[in-house]
Amino acid sequence: MTPRDIACQELVELVTEYLEGALPPDEVTAVDQHLADCDPCLRYLDQMRATVAALGMVPAERVTETLPEHTIDTLLHAFRQRR
Repeated sequence: MTPRDIACQELVELVTEYLEGALPPDEVTAVDQHLADCDPCLRYLDQMRATVAALGMVPAERVTETLPEHTIDTLLHAFRQRR
C-alpha cells in the first residue's frame, strides 16, 4: 500500500501527535514520506523538537510564577479538554 500524500499544512497539524508517538502507523508513514521530500517541513519538525527540548528544561514553578492565575487555569482547562 502506498502512503497517502499529505500537504504541509496537514503536517503542521499532525506534528505534535507525531512527536508524541500518538499517530496510527499509516499516518506515521505518510508524515515520514512527506518529510523525506520537504525540507521546509523537516526544518519545522527540527524546530519543534528543539522547542520541546528547551521547554522541558524550564522548571514548572518558573513558568507558573510569571503567569496570572486565570491564564494558568485557562491553559490547564484547555489541555484537559484536549485529551
